[in-house]
Amino acid sequence: MHAYRTHTCGALRQGDVGKTVRLSGWVHRVRDHGELLFIDLRDHYGLTQIVADPQSPVFAQAEKLKPEWVMRIDGAVVARTADTVNPNLPTGEVEVRASDLEVLSEASELPLPVFGEPGYPEETRLKYRFLDLRRETLHGNIMMRQAIIASLRNRMREAGFFEFQTPILTASSPEGARDYLVPSRVHPGKFYALPQAPQQFKQLIMIAGFDRYFQIAPCFRDEDARADRSPGEFYQLDLEMSFVTQEDVFDTVEPILRGLFEEFGGGKPVTPKFPRIPYAEAMRKYGTDKPDLRNPIEMEDATEHFKGSGFKLFAGMIDMDVNTRIWAIPAKGGGSRAFCDRMNAWAQSEGQPGLGYIIFDKHIETVVWDKSIEGISGEVKTDVPYQQLDPERAAGKGPIAKNIGQEKSEAIRQQLGLKAGDAVFFVAGLPSEFADFAARARVKIGNELELTATGRFEFCWIVDFPMYEWNEDEKRNDFSHNPFSMPQGGLEALQTKDPLDILAYQYDVVCNGVELSSGAIRNHKPEIMEKAFAIAGYPKEELEQRFGGMLRALQYGAPPHGGIAPGIDRMVMLLCGEENLRQVVMFPMNQQAEDLLMGAPSEVSPKQLKDLHIRIVLPPKS
Repeated sequence: MHAYRTHTCGALRQGDVGKTVRLSGWVHRVRDHGELLFIDLRDHYGLTQIVADPQSPVFAQAEKLKPEWVMRIDGAVVARTADTVNPNLPTGEVEVRASDLEVLSEASELPLPVFGEPGYPEETRLKYRFLDLRRETLHGNIMMRQAIIASLRNRMREAGFFEFQTPILTASSPEGARDYLVPSRVHPGKFYALPQAPQQFKQLIMIAGFDRYFQIAPCFRDEDARADRSPGEFYQLDLEMSFVTQEDVFDTVEPILRGLFEEFGGGKPVTPKFPRIPYAEAMRKYGTDKPDLRNPIEMEDATEHFKGSGFKLFAGMIDMDVNTRIWAIPAKGGGSRAFCDRMNAWAQSEGQPGLGYIIFDKHIETVVWDKSIEGISGEVKTDVPYQQLDPERAAGKGPIAKNIGQEKSEAIRQQLGLKAGDAVFFVAGLPSEFADFAARARVKIGNELELTATGRFEFCWIVDFPMYEWNEDEKRNDFSHNPFSMPQGGLEALQTKDPLDILAYQYDVVCNGVELSSGAIRNHKPEIMEKAFAIAGYPKEELEQRFGGMLRALQYGAPPHGGIAPGIDRMVMLLCGEENLRQVVMFPMNQQAEDLLMGAPSEVSPKQLKDLHIRIVLPPKS
């Protein structure tokens, strides 16, 4: 018999009854029922119930067992009685009667429980991650992750891609975040950078003629943590294709993502054909370039209704700045004073002055009846007024409706397709300043009114991103997305258009409001690269110094090419139904970019610093 096990703790079934087996694992829990001692033994594969009675030679040892001790058990497989079968366990029809027991390893008092899924401080969970990973949900998430990655690899190979690895120690690149720098011992004063993405290398692979590349690529960015972003490092499905248009990339990537989410999404519907939404349209309708399309709310421009209106606040803002816009956020089913006041209070908690609204109520008209009727006392009355409901209209209520009048309120209602019992909220100012708040208000309204669908995956492509954005601090144009993208219109557009009017062949793929990836058709001509970087403030000498390898490569025959890099961590997070990336990463850092388990970052010895020709100058203590 094997030293530790003949079967795993998830393997035994009714057909194994009568066998003598050996199992090893962790003590999940011990239940003392007086005459019988029940031990749930757990390993990676599952859980088996062990039974010891007072006549068993191992009973005295079994009474000493504690949770998370590691043990080996020998015994006979027996069938459970009908009333003790556990239908929730694959091994629930059998149990093992213990005949021999060996404690392989004892466990100290646990800093957090493994049995069950109680909430526990995240700092403790990260410090003792090896214990946290024993818990069922997290253990399952990590196994789901590896299955997803295996499926992605298979899907990519079936689509004709080849897996290549790119360097980890490389040069700094303008990807939009801070680099992690690695000092060079043999080149004093110089530094490597950990790749924010394999961007330049995957383009060089295309220029080298390999046609289709992918890898599960580690990426490193020195940026703050968020629920959907890990600090320090993350993984992405990095891919690149030669001789392709933007549509070719979409047609290749869509089936891979759709198939993946259908395979691991637990039967939830997946968008059959991802819609293409221009960036400007996404910002206007949703206030964000990563809209959650499960939420049906679409914002509309209501500026015209407030020009010269009686609502002086909005009318005055429009008169002062022609760029002012008034966005309307429809709220179907939100036509109650209590809900509108609650939304207004929420807006104030978000640092806003408030959130104006109109409530639409049943429209009651007073009509004069032109027929004569006989009154109670017998007199004859003519032109009798009476009230009736107009089902085609709804009366606007609230301070804004009172100031702009029913005609304009009705025009707003018709524009938004609202009816009695609905409401509309307004945000005003410069869209660049209020879009983020408007987007959050849209999400809040959709969730509060239960308009946002659940149990589905809604994908979309965001396309036509602007090539540049204005950097107000430095008073210059910056790349707004990937600097190696092809501008729409090519060199002519760079030479003749206002940089802020130039669009790029850049795109994002979004699912349920989570940006999974950015991608682009790349610039493959050196003259376009030189001009594009010049507009962003890079003189030719700096371009050659920082990106000389790419520039040289483009001069020797580069194919048109493009790609994308969906985030592994974010896809797994969505498929596991989690809201925090740390729930799907095996050994994550905390929000301060600290590895509490291994103690990183840590101080290094003076000798190490001397070898690297580095002297530390700490900031002064406040």
